[in-house]
Amino acid sequence: MTSGLAIETRGLSKHFGQQAAVDHVDLAVPHGTVFGFLGPNGSGKTTTIRMLLGLAAASAGTVTLLGQEMPDKLHAVLPRVGALVEGPAFYPFLSGAANLHRLDSASPHTVPATRRARVQQALQRVGLEHAAGKRVHAYSLGMKQRLGIANALLSPRDLLVLDEPTNGLDPQGTREVRNLVRSLAHQGTTVFVSSHLLAEVDQMCTHAAVMSAGKLVAQGPLAELRQAGSTRLRLVTPDGGAARQILAGLGLVPGLGDAEGEPARSGRPGPQAPEPRRPQPDGETIVAALDASLQPAVLPEDVVARLVQAGVRVRGFAVERESLEDRFVALTGEGFDVAQ
Repeated sequence: MTSGLAIETRGLSKHFGQQAAVDHVDLAVPHGTVFGFLGPNGSGKTTTIRMLLGLAAASAGTVTLLGQEMPDKLHAVLPRVGALVEGPAFYPFLSGAANLHRLDSASPHTVPATRRARVQQALQRVGLEHAAGKRVHAYSLGMKQRLGIANALLSPRDLLVLDEPTNGLDPQGTREVRNLVRSLAHQGTTVFVSSHLLAEVDQMCTHAAVMSAGKLVAQGPLAELRQAGSTRLRLVTPDGGAARQILAGLGLVPGLGDAEGEPARSGRPGPQAPEPRRPQPDGETIVAALDASLQPAVLPEDVVARLVQAGVRVRGFAVERESLEDRFVALTGEGFDVAQ
């Protein structure tokens, strides 16, 4: 892949009547990454995945998968892609192993001589070897989800597309899927994970993209998406007036908070009398936003040094960065489910 991208879309769109389910999405998924595809339910994630895999026709735009244009090169590309989309479907009265044998035999690209060994290995990788002979109708939702991932791993894959892979899994199963995804990435497989569970993406992925109402609102390395969020400084001092002057001189706008983490209130005088503050033994708590656009840049250690030089007594100082959840909710204006 000369572009270095496992997945690339340009202006990808899907309309249902007058409604734009996916609106001019430009995805860029680097090869060898674990890429989280984030967004609230109904934001267009699954529709996008269906277009990537040729399961739905795009209304506009282009899709390139593993360096090949889709859907023109579908038959050449899909044997190199494993996928679990919208939950797995199996023959309920066949065992898990029998289902995998049947699905593998339906592919013209697999080798019958290695089928039994590959099925056994796939079941072991997802922790289902003990239930290989059990009929699927007796499987739990989490077991069916694991069997779907096993089906996607029956043959070596350059790209693995997983739509909500931890759906229905208990904490142990979730951890096992997370470790499996990481091991696949270490072996060179690109893993594209669609999810609305921020905690899972935060622990599993190296890159991410955020969808909201059919539009792509952010994408890039996860570390960069975190850094794009806001940073606050929380200072505890008995010398509130002098501290606010120093902060203002550095270009920071100080407000008032408290030690228990209540929202900051504006420190500027207003037409109404300020709310009474509870006395604190260490002084008052001042919260100020650290603006990354300030030139020259102001670092937290610079703030502490200036306060100490001015004789301000610093009895507490903390740097509070916007969480991944805060950042994505700010981008989408909607809530996400957060894994426990």
